[in-house]
Amino acid sequence: MSATHTLPDLPYSYDGLEPYISRQIMELHHKKHHQTYVNALNAAEQAYAGASTPRERIALQAALKFNGGGHINHSLFWRNLAPSATENKGNGGVLRDGPLRNAILERWGTLDTFKKEFNTTTAGIQGSGWGWLGLNPSTRKLEIVTTANQDPLLSHVPIIGVDMWEHAFYLQYLNVKADYLNAIWHVINFDEAEERYREATANPRL
Repeated sequence: MSATHTLPDLPYSYDGLEPYISRQIMELHHKKHHQTYVNALNAAEQAYAGASTPRERIALQAALKFNGGGHINHSLFWRNLAPSATENKGNGGVLRDGPLRNAILERWGTLDTFKKEFNTTTAGIQGSGWGWLGLNPSTRKLEIVTTANQDPLLSHVPIIGVDMWEHAFYLQYLNVKADYLNAIWHVINFDEAEERYREATANPRL
């Protein structure tokens, strides 16, 4: 098996999310952390392809899950962000009228209430993990959920994901998760989230 996974380009410059996420964080996060997941995933898949016994294949499951999840989650996360409209740089932080906004308001009443609940739930993650706004495929309703470590969101269709590993915020926000979570809404790409929501709700198999 050849190494097929590559580091995706960012859809904005490394300083494009400032002042809410610094250039230093973005460079380290993208070039170092995400690249490490990509490299390790390729290595694990190559090792799996060459494994000759069930024991060898089972031994590789943790590396495949961790690094595969890291690659999946970060690839989604980069598209989940956009330069801030507050800074006159882009569309970040703007939730336009449409199905996603309607669904959020129906579920939480106001956008601020949704953000508050999302922040509270996500800040409560023990250790490292991810906070998600996901579409429950059974109820077809939006829900706020979390995953541990680099586990990808499998129980729901991911609409918005927020990285809560310290490498995503510590250099700028230290250990104050609340400040990071309040800031990140200024650079959430709701247009991307809207597209994911439309695609998910249009899928009759959900």
